[in-house]
Amino acid sequence: MIKVPLTVRGAELLKQELQRLKSEERPAVIAAIAEARSHGDLSENAEYDAAKEKQAFVEGRIAELEGKLANAQIIDPLELDAEGRVVFGATVELMDLESEEAVRYQIVGDDEADIKEGKVSVNSPIARALIGKEAGDVAEVMAPGGIREYEVLDVHYI
Repeated sequence: MIKVPLTVRGAELLKQELQRLKSEERPAVIAAIAEARSHGDLSENAEYDAAKEKQAFVEGRIAELEGKLANAQIIDPLELDAEGRVVFGATVELMDLESEEAVRYQIVGDDEADIKEGKVSVNSPIARALIGKEAGDVAEVMAPGGIREYEVLDVHYI
């Protein structure tokens, strides 16, 4: 099985979602199916079809989350000692050399990525370009608008 890299926070968020799906969503869907069944003929019952569709989605998401958590490789950025190099879980301060704008990103797993929160997927072009770099290095990132250059200002393990 392929290991799924997650930060401690990302693993906790997946566990919380899994718990919510099992304790709230699943029982609600079961109740909706029972209610729709009580209305009689299932062949023309849109409520029943919608409830069954939602049940399939919820059960699929539960299976997906259980699989990811079972194969998770949980990495705590606080315990990293990468000698100043950019690695999974690191928070990186960058300078966009074209716009001279400073940005800050944490490199996280696919499920945790949220650019609005400054979290980029380890599989994104910018993260792939940054892995292994140190403060002072310049990373070239192939972006949709062409190549962008970022200087690594600092690397934190927080």
